[in-house]
Formats: sequence, C-alpha cells, structure tokens
Amino acid sequence: MFHIFKKKKFLVDYLEGMVDIHNHILPGIDDGAKDVGESIELIKMFADIGIHKFIATPHIMYNYYPNNKETIGRALIELNEALITSHMTDISVSAAAEHMIDSNFETLLEQGKIMPMRGNYILIEMSYLQASINFNEAIQMIAKERFFPILAHPERYVYFKSSSSRLRKYKKQGVLFQLNLLSLGDYYGKEVKQKAYKLIEHNMIDYLASDVHNLGQLQNLKEITINQKTIESLFPLIDNTINVFY
Repeated sequence: MFHIFKKKKFLVDYLEGMVDIHNHILPGIDDGAKDVGESIELIKMFADIGIHKFIATPHIMYNYYPNNKETIGRALIELNEALITSHMTDISVSAAAEHMIDSNFETLLEQGKIMPMRGNYILIEMSYLQASINFNEAIQMIAKERFFPILAHPERYVYFKSSSSRLRKYKKQGVLFQLNLLSLGDYYGKEVKQKAYKLIEHNMIDYLASDVHNLGQLQNLKEITINQKTIESLFPLIDNTINVFY
C-alpha cells in the first residue's frame, strides 16, 4: 500500500563517471552551444550529475555544417581555455565529429579529413527521414580504412523498426550502435522511446551518450525516471562506454 511513496529512480543518478562520447558542447560551430558561455553552463550542469569527461562531436555535414579539423580544433581550444579560466580543472574535453553519411563523406575519408574518436572509431549519422543511399559503400570504405563505425541514435531513424532486418544486417557488418540517453524519456516522442527500449532488450546497443545540444535538453535528461529492470540493462552499456573511451 505504500508503493505510491516509493522514491523515483532518476536516470542521471546512475551516470556518474560516464564518458559522454556524443554531444554538441563546442561553442558556435553547429546547432549546439551558441557560444563559450553556454558551453561552460552545459558542462557545469553535466558535472552536477557526475559527468566530467567528454568527447565533443560537432556535425560535419556537407554544405550545411562544413566543419573540419581546423574549425573544430579552434572551438576546442577556446573551450579548454575557458575551462582553465573558470578553474574547472576536473573537466576533460577532447574532440571528434559526428559525420553525416552524405555525398562528401567518402571524399573526406579518402583524404584523411575525418575526425575519429580514440583514433579508430568514427561516429556517423544519416538523415532522420531517409537512409543514405551510399551507406553500405561508406561502411565498406570505413572498414577498408581500418576504422570502426558507430551509428548515432539508430532509434531515431523513422525508417528503421526495432526489429529492422537492415539494422541487424549493419550489426553483422560490424556497425556499432550508440543510443541517446534522451530517448529513454519522452523528449523525442513515444515511438522513439519504445524503439530505444526494444533495441536495448534485443542487445543491439553498444554505447550510450547524451547527444545534448542545449540546456533545455540537459534539463529534460535530468527528469527522466527509469525502473530497476532498465537500470540493470544500462549498467553494461555504461561500463562498455567507459571502458572503451575513458
């Protein structure tokens, strides 16, 4: 009879020490933090929930976010200098990128202009409305160049069902999957949430990350509640993310 007074389990209470491998905290270069002040506010909010280590992943998207090693490097320097000025010496930020599989991706790969994580992992994405027509070719090329592809937020692509044969095919081809923590709540809608839980249940997910762009999203993340079964299913994914990317 006292179950109504049971304390809620908040997702963020189990994220202490996690490495956030997908976020948009670098200032002023994509649809994430608008300036270094917002970057610092985001990182302070992350620190409040126990996340102090980040791999920033701004978009590289042909003719939309034409970032490169130089633009990303400058934004990283600006942020790290601001962290020093703010005496936030317990924060570690490195940089990679979230690469759109578009008509220019294979050229960037051939020319060595990609921004991998930890040397040999490449975070990739597709349009939310239509799968990239060159996705299979890009995956083969990534493997040929001895990189490991990580597909960001497979739960958010409307053309994939949780039991999608294409997702299973990608897994067999060596594609790793990263799920957005926000997908475990209602931020992206019920369909995405249901798909996220199914992908976890089917052991399709390899890594977790925030994909946070702004303070509103991070506040939403702090409000997500989960049950004990979900907590137990997330622990191995959190550990795997830490073990690979710390």
